[in-house]
Amino acid sequence: MNIQENTSTRAFNLAEVDRDGAIAEAMDTLERFADSRAGFLRKAALAVGGVVGGGAALGALAAPAGAATAGDVAILNYALTLEYLEAAFYTEAVQMGALSGDVRTFARIVGAHERAHVAALKKALGAAAVKKPWFDFKGTTENEAAFRKTAQVLEDTGVMAYAGQAPLIDSDQVLGAALAIHTVEARHASWIRHLNGASPAPVAFDEPKSMQQVLAAVAATGFITKTPTTTSSGGSPSFTG
Repeated sequence: MNIQENTSTRAFNLAEVDRDGAIAEAMDTLERFADSRAGFLRKAALAVGGVVGGGAALGALAAPAGAATAGDVAILNYALTLEYLEAAFYTEAVQMGALSGDVRTFARIVGAHERAHVAALKKALGAAAVKKPWFDFKGTTENEAAFRKTAQVLEDTGVMAYAGQAPLIDSDQVLGAALAIHTVEARHASWIRHLNGASPAPVAFDEPKSMQQVLAAVAATGFITKTPTTTSSGGSPSFTG
């Protein structure tokens, strides 16, 4: 499938964006921690400053890190990894200069939101936060049609990812913070769908996705890499997340 094909009428699957199979250290870290509750507890204990609020989205978080359950720390780091990806994607797309009009406005505003989400989640997690990985967006930030398609995929996936984790969150404060981000991601998804000529609300009920499903789909894109990327898909110098 050509990634730059017309995006006005069909729905997209994240795994269709790219299939080079790169598995990022961030994904490996999350999977390893997910298999070890003790590992998460040890990492949570490192956050000496405690889990504190950052911005409106996580302003309610004020419990010490030791009081955060291992599962909640895992979910917050999972959310942080997805927010790193989205923030880097929009930041790079704006800096590339290939977008115009309403699409550029969308990327600029949503990028600011995603960077705010990253800052809030990092502040909440403290020393327990996973590190930002490297990114290679395979030229999707350098072409408006490819950007529009990919943005719709990422936003739809983000909504399903937050929906999938909400029932698993232990703390009411963490749940409230996650829902504050989730509703904004849903607005992003509706906005880019409108720009793409797709239905902003295609179904009455969204399908949640598990952490394993989302991480597998993100890994399949090849957008997250183990090393810095210095060239774009066309071989010319490229901004890198």
